[in-house]
Amino acid sequence: MFLALAVLPPALSAAVQENLPVTRPDAAAVAQDIASAGRLRAQSQRLAKLYQQAGLGINTEATLQQIAQGSAEMDGEFANLARYGRKSSAQRVYGRCDGLWRELRALLKNRPARAGMERVNQLGDEMMIASGKLTLVIEAEAETPVGRLLDLSSRLNMLAQRLARLYLQAQAGDATQGVRVDIEQARREFAAGLGELDSARDNTPSSRAALSLARNQWVFFDIAISQLNASARDDGKAVRNVATSSERIGQMLDDASAQYVRDYAEVVRQARR
Repeated sequence: MFLALAVLPPALSAAVQENLPVTRPDAAAVAQDIASAGRLRAQSQRLAKLYQQAGLGINTEATLQQIAQGSAEMDGEFANLARYGRKSSAQRVYGRCDGLWRELRALLKNRPARAGMERVNQLGDEMMIASGKLTLVIEAEAETPVGRLLDLSSRLNMLAQRLARLYLQAQAGDATQGVRVDIEQARREFAAGLGELDSARDNTPSSRAALSLARNQWVFFDIAISQLNASARDDGKAVRNVATSSERIGQMLDDASAQYVRDYAEVVRQARR
């Protein structure tokens, strides 16, 4: 349910009203675009995670269906953002994202095999970086704090998926020091980012409620990730916990992002009445 302007944080309402004379007529659509670009970034890591998951034989058929569904969703996000491929400010980075996705999508159609996992992971990381740049380009058009919160919530989703992917990558045999360092770095970044997002003064009661659910899910997810060294002795229970909890926290953060979009759209609507 949309919030009345009177109960929205003063900083958010003031920021939107102050910027109304210079924002685009379809300013609320920019928030949707930020969310779409953020989903590209998160899905780049999620699909690589699912590919690792299928390769490890974890709910293989269901995981392959998730890959197919996620790939279709990615195609939809690119369609939503297609106009940025024609804008001088975003054309190059959009083209880079599109090219990476075409190669990654082709690989994801193959049955998971160790030979392809390294390239899938590499493409996932390259697309994560490129789509992050696209998010920033779009965010520059929002000109309000909500753009930053949307970007951060989608970044947290990406970090959660990346954490799970790195964990499964280690379980697939790449338990090198570099992977372990990446896991710890991603854990610290996620915890810090969640704290920053949760304490943002521009949150609404609804967005805080969505973040509370994500924070609760993070506790379970972090515990599962921390069991990397013990997972070999638990008949794969920890690995399955990482796979399932990463999907749940991803959904919670998707919900938080969607709430930021709704909050922003309502502030714009109320300010123009």
